[in-house]
Amino acid sequence: MKNRSKENNQFGFLFDLIIYITIMFLIRKTSIPNTHYLVTGFLYSGTTLLVATWQMRRRGITWKSLGLIRPKSITITFLKAGIITAIIIGVLLIFNLIQDSFLVVKESNEAVKGTNTGYSLRNGDYGYFFSVILFVWLQSALEELLERGFLITWIEGLFSNLKFRTAIAIIIQACIWGFRHSYDISERSISVALIGIIMGIAYVKLDRNLWPVIIAHCTMNTMSMV
Repeated sequence: MKNRSKENNQFGFLFDLIIYITIMFLIRKTSIPNTHYLVTGFLYSGTTLLVATWQMRRRGITWKSLGLIRPKSITITFLKAGIITAIIIGVLLIFNLIQDSFLVVKESNEAVKGTNTGYSLRNGDYGYFFSVILFVWLQSALEELLERGFLITWIEGLFSNLKFRTAIAIIIQACIWGFRHSYDISERSISVALIGIIMGIAYVKLDRNLWPVIIAHCTMNTMSMV
């Protein structure tokens, strides 16, 4: 009876993930003409946030239990975020060095987002830059809730009978995150997946507190925008 209950629970996680990932990719492919790219981003994050929250409520799980809790120390939290950011930069530098030396990875055709914000900043249009960066930070926070908090937990539930379920969950969520950024096997998708692995490890190792990875994500996106 216990094994059957566990199998039913795993099937439930699988069913949830199929619904979530299907909606994720359908929304991600949605394009609204003549709108800022952040509109599409929030359409994606908002929809998947609603789906994830609905699935969590059915299981009695809250965002607080997934790590959206008040940090015990703001200073230590920012220090941890700084370490995560430094590790990500180091890993990306190594990846670029290896790629340039040994690998042939096609570049994504997707335009790099945020180029116009860097242009605006250089030309003194600080109002536009800071209005955009606030939405970018919010989008970064939502991605950490969904990719690290929700996806890792649900994939762990799917593989609950395996010893290395957390490692599997970290790798799978990172691959999903990387692929949906460019929908191909390119430098961009691989580098994003590497970031996802680092973020996933940090989330798990730091007692599943989302704030260090949220701050690190915001920092990386701010650097990219500038």
